[in-house]
Amino acid sequence: MNRSSVSIFDMYEQKNRPAKGYTVAAIICLAMVFVIIGVSVWIKTTNKQEESVLPEFVAALDQGRYDDALQIYRDIHDRVVAADPSKLESMKSETDAMAQMESEVDSRLQEIESKIRYERYEPTTGDIEFMNEMEELTSSSISQWLHDLCEEFLLGTIEKPDVIFIFDQMSNIGNISASATPLRQEIETIEMARGDAQAAESAFAEDDYVRAVQTYQGVTENYSGFVLDFAERRIAEIKEIMYEPMLLEGEHMLERYRYYSAEALFSDMAVIFPDDDRINSDLLEATRNTTQTETYSGTVEVLCVRQLIADTTSPGADSDLFLTTTEFQRMLEQLYANGYVLVDAETMADQSEESFITEMDLTVPEGKRPVILVLDQFDYYASNYINGCCERLVLNDQDQVCAEYTDSEGNKVISRTAEAIGILDEFIEEHPEFSFDGAKGVISICGYESCFGYVISEDELDDRNNALALAGRPSINLSESDIEANRNTVSDICSVLLDTGWKFACATYGNINAYEADYDTIISDTEKWLDQIGTLTGPVHMIVYPGGNYIYGTDPKAEYLKGNGIRIFFGMGYNAYHIYGNNYLYYDRLMISDSSLRNSDLSRLFDSSLVLDPVEEPSEQEEQEIV
Repeated sequence: MNRSSVSIFDMYEQKNRPAKGYTVAAIICLAMVFVIIGVSVWIKTTNKQEESVLPEFVAALDQGRYDDALQIYRDIHDRVVAADPSKLESMKSETDAMAQMESEVDSRLQEIESKIRYERYEPTTGDIEFMNEMEELTSSSISQWLHDLCEEFLLGTIEKPDVIFIFDQMSNIGNISASATPLRQEIETIEMARGDAQAAESAFAEDDYVRAVQTYQGVTENYSGFVLDFAERRIAEIKEIMYEPMLLEGEHMLERYRYYSAEALFSDMAVIFPDDDRINSDLLEATRNTTQTETYSGTVEVLCVRQLIADTTSPGADSDLFLTTTEFQRMLEQLYANGYVLVDAETMADQSEESFITEMDLTVPEGKRPVILVLDQFDYYASNYINGCCERLVLNDQDQVCAEYTDSEGNKVISRTAEAIGILDEFIEEHPEFSFDGAKGVISICGYESCFGYVISEDELDDRNNALALAGRPSINLSESDIEANRNTVSDICSVLLDTGWKFACATYGNINAYEADYDTIISDTEKWLDQIGTLTGPVHMIVYPGGNYIYGTDPKAEYLKGNGIRIFFGMGYNAYHIYGNNYLYYDRLMISDSSLRNSDLSRLFDSSLVLDPVEEPSEQEEQEIV
């Protein structure tokens, strides 16, 4: 008989033996509970203690017991300073209490300072005791206040008598004498530097960072102490602010062929940042593309072209009102070869004052002759479709301005070289020296029918559909959202044109005869143009009078235009002519068309025979038909 290895007596003993392991675990758990409860009680007690500190601190201040108040603050401050940095989060109640006490002191101190400054208040004995006996809680704030007042005095926002009065009132505060006394002694020097410092800050406010830094650099050469420290700090601050924006602006100028402006900008920056490789490299690129300049005192040619004929197979392409794209290209080549350079029409007039303009010298590269280009009424009337002109402007994937037309087979063609804008843009890319400082031309715009080929208002829709019907094209139906989308498209095109050197001019809204129009008509027409077109182009300062029917500069109608910022007038005339009048500059513009190339003497500009498209000889079939 086999016995079990465990006897009944063993089983009884195990069953009745005390569960020693469970007892130990229970004791440990109970201990942990007591610890947690103890910690919680300690935290709550500590928080209550900290919560009671602020009322005690405020009461001590109110009762003038500044030693007690300061001791309350220092006790907490010492605990925070002595704490393990890794456990600062557990000291939040202490740091909050310190911040509240500091805020309470600052509030009382600022009230005293404000009364001294604005009410000529003389501090009481209690005020002086408070500022003296609160020591580190008041001394640094008062010292900073006096320092800030000296900066304000330097910059002109507080005057000398007030500064002296404030320093006199604070002379009894013993814990700031080490910082206040030297400042008080520098007030006369600060007064001497005020003009230069304020001139520098005025330049800075106008974003003329270079002049601001250079002015402050002059200050550092003539002053010491407080003024020197302030000027050096401002130079460092302004240099940090100016560096990236000015650098990007200059590099954008290089991209837009504004080499002369870029050269001036980078030359100034190189003085301030003499060892900057990027600035010096950009400056070198600019100087490689500039030459010596001179002041030009002769007449200024203004040449004006309409839309170009892009499709010479169109039935009306033989119109003598327009140039073809190839004729315009050859005209540019002739002007370039004959020493002309494009200039900005607005550079001849300083328009910074509203009531008058100032004649400006025209600067050109040595040996060059200036020419202004005007593109007339680039609205893309439907009546011009039959002449082979484009239907609208568009932007391609590279954000370049192109033109679109429908060829004889009904295909939509989009090309930069289908219109004068893209042709000139490409020409300057190949010959940047043809443009002085990135100048392109003036694009005049009406509001009648469309803008750049897009209907941008309800006013234009009926006129557009009437014109489309006469051109044998289907009418269009546009919702408000469609018109708004067109406005956004035109706005995008305007932004690209402005960025690439083009300027805009008003050509009246309704393509009206401005000379014959009465005053009220000019007002209503201009208001519509400014509201519908001007909101897309941005501010304009020029008007190209349709048909050359200009308004005399002293006429009330012209005064109205000048009051709306339009102070450069383009009429029409064969000879180069411009004149300054009462708050305006007037130019005559010469229309260049197939007719003028064939019938006018333009030899002062170019050889017309080299511009005109060759006349195609009729085919045998055409000759037989003629016979």
